[in-house]
Amino acid sequence: FKAPTTDHPALYRDLLRTNRVHWIAEEPPAELVRDKMMECHFRFRHQMALVPCVLTLNQDGSVWVTLVKPARAITPGQFAVFYKGDECLGSGKILRMGPSVYTMQQGKNREEGPKKEEIDKIEPAT
Repeated sequence: FKAPTTDHPALYRDLLRTNRVHWIAEEPPAELVRDKMMECHFRFRHQMALVPCVLTLNQDGSVWVTLVKPARAITPGQFAVFYKGDECLGSGKILRMGPSVYTMQQGKNREEGPKKEEIDKIEPAT
């Protein structure tokens, strides 16, 4: 897919999954282990600004990263690096991503009427 513009909504995502995270402290942060979720910041390119996010810890040590606002041009194979304040917590390779903002908007635009089966349930055929 080639987006028509560099700012096209298809380039923006707010959900991604990493492989098993390499934590600098060797263990996931206590808050993440305890609550299975933790607010922090992340970036996936060296010079980019830090983006607020919520990490959700998976049983295999990977994380889902939910961004507070969608980021542009996240690509599988890049590394997501996590920070709490000035401290680098660790990193994981991006494996997959949630739907793009464009896909989500398309879904919202498709306000469908009820399906035939649902209508049949409401008014049984006589």
